[in-house]
Amino acid sequence: MSRLSRRNFLKLTGSSAAVGTLSLSPLARAQQDQGPNATGSTTLPYPREVVARLGDVAVNQPVHFNYPDSRSPCVLIRKGREVKGGVGPDRDVVAYSTQCTHMGCPVNYDQEAETFKCPCHYSVFDPDNAGQMVIGHATESLPRIILEYDEAEDALLAVSVDGLIYGRQANII
Repeated sequence: MSRLSRRNFLKLTGSSAAVGTLSLSPLARAQQDQGPNATGSTTLPYPREVVARLGDVAVNQPVHFNYPDSRSPCVLIRKGREVKGGVGPDRDVVAYSTQCTHMGCPVNYDQEAETFKCPCHYSVFDPDNAGQMVIGHATESLPRIILEYDEAEDALLAVSVDGLIYGRQANII
């Protein structure tokens, strides 16, 4: 009985993985060609929801809403100055999940410091820089709620999420 060395095992399994990946490429391309709502698609569509009217949103005053479902608390902030990823005529409106990426504690918007702070383990997130983690135990930015602005209706719409909401395998359940 011959023994398979670790080196040869890794060569064999590495080659098998490469062949398997290459053989799936045509299947992946076929699914992409079918569109986002195709049967068997792995990407579910996010709902498009009006979360606020821009005229009703005061500068530096948090507006709370849930997205993409009722178990996903979020907050919208109008910064009063252009910020990274901002929408609206002044590109000053952003929104984030309020569940800390460290352990899911609810983060609070500190109006004086203009940051999100987690009271559980003291992580701090910067809404001016795409929700980036500034300090603390968290290792990821806050999930950013992608917004669109409908000028005709003066409406701010949530259309998707950039990042994974804490405690989920997928944002759409």
